[in-house]
Amino acid sequence: MALIHVEYQREVGGRILRLYVDKPGGITLGDCSLISSQLGDVLDLKLETDDSYTLEVSSPGLDRPISRLSDFKKFKGELAKIKIAQPINGQKKFKGILSGIMESNVQLKTDKDTVSIPYQDIIKARLVNYDGDNKCL
Repeated sequence: MALIHVEYQREVGGRILRLYVDKPGGITLGDCSLISSQLGDVLDLKLETDDSYTLEVSSPGLDRPISRLSDFKKFKGELAKIKIAQPINGQKKFKGILSGIMESNVQLKTDKDTVSIPYQDIIKARLVNYDGDNKCL
């Protein structure tokens, strides 16, 4: 089992700690429930915060988050959406096919051209309609 991505954010009703997990063959609802119950008590003891939060454990789903540089290599050839901090040619949001890594830059083939996106500038990245078999739906 692998931790794919972590989000901690304020939403309507309070803070959410969202963990995305996966394993070969896919994650089940039972897996998510087990992780949530085992991890919830530990997190309550270890987190140094007075803010209450809701723990959500989920599979990555069709719009799988990608966050590690190795993920961008692993999913080469897949359709992705990427949001960045520093604009490239006035643009902060991109959609295209992941075409590789060059040094620490993610290469994304868009409708117009190939964009070289500095990894450190990526705020959020997700695969689009990923079915788990390295094929987009």
